[in-house]
Amino acid sequence: MITLAWPWVLAVLPLPLLAYLLPPARPAGGAALRLPFYAELPGITAATAGRRSAWRIAAALLTWLLLVLAAARPEWVGAPVSLPVAGRDLMLAVDISGSMEQPDYELDNRMVSRLAVVKAVAAGFIERRTQDRLGLILFGSNAYVQTPLTFDGHTVAAMLRDAVVGLAGKETAVGDAIALAVKRLRAEPADNRVLIVLTDGASNTGALAPLAAAELAKQAGVRVYTIGIGGGEIGINTPLGVRLMRQGDDYDPETLKRIAELTGGRFFAATGREELEAVYKELDRLEPSRRDERTYRPRESLFVWPAAGALGLSVLMAAALLRRRTPGVRDVG
Repeated sequence: MITLAWPWVLAVLPLPLLAYLLPPARPAGGAALRLPFYAELPGITAATAGRRSAWRIAAALLTWLLLVLAAARPEWVGAPVSLPVAGRDLMLAVDISGSMEQPDYELDNRMVSRLAVVKAVAAGFIERRTQDRLGLILFGSNAYVQTPLTFDGHTVAAMLRDAVVGLAGKETAVGDAIALAVKRLRAEPADNRVLIVLTDGASNTGALAPLAAAELAKQAGVRVYTIGIGGGEIGINTPLGVRLMRQGDDYDPETLKRIAELTGGRFFAATGREELEAVYKELDRLEPSRRDERTYRPRESLFVWPAAGALGLSVLMAAALLRRRTPGVRDVG
């Protein structure tokens, strides 16, 4: 659709007509050179002079019309385009230490690793957060930003899907992961900074202790939700049947609870896939995305076309006038 940004400019279109209707100015007087034989000059007749005059008037009026149209700023307005509105700036910090390789979760009737079930459940969570900017941190012995905050949830999900155990080291640096997330979030608007930490073990390495990192998060206004992976009993197939065994004692729910309490978040224990899915649904409830939508219509300015047309006509009229005044050139039009 073509519209005019400044349609009120069209009000000046009648100005040439107004100038034509006004009485002519009185001559100031003085000497003048009169040519009574003007009509007898070679190539000049009353008819040709009238035709040239009509052509020049029509071209001048068309040039004026194009100039006024260009000044009114014609624009092509496209179809409405939805804009994402960030409800939260949300970072996911996922543990990929060596212990995340343990196959003690069930997925599609088979036992899979802790990381595999985290990937499967987190993918649905990421897809639902269409109004949020999401980022991903992977940590083990060290913490790395895989994706900065972005509206592109597909990329975040793809980077999480490609994560492998041990990529960042075999140990667990929870404090470093929290500190890195705080560094990325503290420059963002307040009250929307959220960090979700998924880990299955106690912090046993790193430059910063988990509770010290939690204090930094508290000062920066970052809410931290901690999710403890594992920690429950697993079934081991033996010749005598299924035997329940307690998982490793490196699971540290008390520290994860304290981190959440210090920052205004919550701690969740997910010993199975169903519990992990319930955790993500609860997070959707606690940190809802804003659903108000904003749209804009792309606009493309078109003033250059009438302006170019006016310029072309002006050049043609100037060339015709120069040709008529050049000695030795006869105007046969």
